[in-house]
Amino acid sequence: MGRRDRNNRRNNRQKSSWSSRPEPKQQPRSHFNPETPADIAARESAIRDFKARETICPACGKPIEDLSSAIADKSGAPTHFDCVLQKLSASESLAANQNIAYIGQGRFAVISRENPSDIKHFKIEKIIEWEDRNNPGAWRGEMAELFSKVK
Repeated sequence: MGRRDRNNRRNNRQKSSWSSRPEPKQQPRSHFNPETPADIAARESAIRDFKARETICPACGKPIEDLSSAIADKSGAPTHFDCVLQKLSASESLAANQNIAYIGQGRFAVISRENPSDIKHFKIEKIIEWEDRNNPGAWRGEMAELFSKVK
């Protein structure tokens, strides 16, 4: 028996020993409690009730159609995002190359651009804290609880 035959037998033995091992069974992971049909129906009913409520914007007096795009005013009541933007634009004295932009977490900023056509490059001149971070509106918590998929 030559060296090549011994190596081939050894390799075949190793291959067959690996292939003859049983595959470990994958157990389905259950890290969450699935909702029952009654839970789903109750949540959907609560969402319908929440959407059916008419919320009036304190700035313009018109109903807010999409509450998820609203922002809280100083009293915590939901207000149209565009109404807040208009109010800020009227209250700030802006130069020709400046405008107001939403920067997240309830904050707006006065931004300036050297080149108005270049929207990627800008400088934040002033940050305007609009929403109170420590006191989110009750309507936000209710909406998040109803629409959240993570429990």
